[in-house]
Amino acid sequence: MGEPDKNAIEACIAACYRCAAACDYCSVACLKEDNVAHMARCIQLDMDCAEACRFTAGAMARRSECATTIAQMCAAICKACGDECSKHDHEHCQECARLCLECADICKELAA
Repeated sequence: MGEPDKNAIEACIAACYRCAAACDYCSVACLKEDNVAHMARCIQLDMDCAEACRFTAGAMARRSECATTIAQMCAAICKACGDECSKHDHEHCQECARLCLECADICKELAA
């Protein structure tokens, strides 16, 4: 595997940290919604996505030899989380969806 471009790595790290922060915020905000049970999948995916993004950002910063594989994993998780969040009308979910899908695109591009 060839090493991804430095600018692509930096863009991925930044997108991952933005996404992780949005997912952390969204999961806590979902816990405060009236129907928490309805938000369960969103909360779970937020938590998974935040962890995946932090792992990916760390791997990119370390220039891991597994960077492209990790970026593929992160793109898939971010897409799943973004798709779930986009189903909810709450502002925190919509913002999270936007950042997740943006991160998914950046990670997918880096992994290509």
